[in-house]
Amino acid sequence: MKIGRSPGDRVFHSFNVVFLTFFFLIILYPLVYIVSASFSAPSAIIAGKVWFWPVQFTLDGYKAVFNNPQLTNGFRNSLFYMIAGTAVNLIFTVMAAYPLARKNLIGRNWFMGLFVFTMIFNGGLIPTFLVIKDLGLYDSRWALILPVALSVFNMIIMRTYLQNTLPAELYEAAEMDGCNDFQFLFKIVLPLSGPILAVVGLYYAVYHWNSYFNALIYLRDQHLFPLQIVLRNILITNTVDPMMLKDFDAVMRKQGLVEVLKYSTIVVASAPMFAIYPFVQRYFVKGMMIGSVKG
Repeated sequence: MKIGRSPGDRVFHSFNVVFLTFFFLIILYPLVYIVSASFSAPSAIIAGKVWFWPVQFTLDGYKAVFNNPQLTNGFRNSLFYMIAGTAVNLIFTVMAAYPLARKNLIGRNWFMGLFVFTMIFNGGLIPTFLVIKDLGLYDSRWALILPVALSVFNMIIMRTYLQNTLPAELYEAAEMDGCNDFQFLFKIVLPLSGPILAVVGLYYAVYHWNSYFNALIYLRDQHLFPLQIVLRNILITNTVDPMMLKDFDAVMRKQGLVEVLKYSTIVVASAPMFAIYPFVQRYFVKGMMIGSVKG
């Protein structure tokens, strides 16, 4: 039997559709504009002619991006930080989450309290900087990886997933078959933890790809700069030198080149995340729903 909706339900449903559509367009339009501007002529961008689609289609911006050694070097650096950083993060996260998910761990609640304590209190920027400098990590690639090797929030999500998904009987059966903790971790836990590993890995990958502040603080060598710092430098150069005001054509050429290069770089910087997400999307909802339930 088909159950009809009341007038109030229809009004509520219509309001939700209108509101969510409006909210979606607000989020979508900046993305559409950036992509359109990246394929548009610099003069069209400066003149404000670009709205929804490219004007005077050109690939000059992307040619400038891939021909710029700083941008290509920044892209390679960001790939390294993302891949190496995510690998280190997952190793440390599993190492912390697995024992904390075992109910027979002595002092489990005490150890968990120590981890949670670090989410509330930290040493501060200057003490952290001094520690990193004294450890010899300053101005090195590992300054962006080792200090953030573990996210307590992600570790709690993985711990909750392992605790709720893997029954105690599985541990007991494996132990009766002579399986030690390391064998159980590598042969049983990890193969059954694909969804949560994909979700947490995506979180870490996005963090490293968008990493900006740590690179700004701990790196001085421009050859180590990630793409986000290179993009920042491009945005900073989007100013006009007062000495150039006498040459209006030079000002417009510089302004136009910087504008199209800016939008092209944003698209290139965002492309890897858009490429990765479809492969982990099917795990995303499942992993988050299971890993977010308190156990």
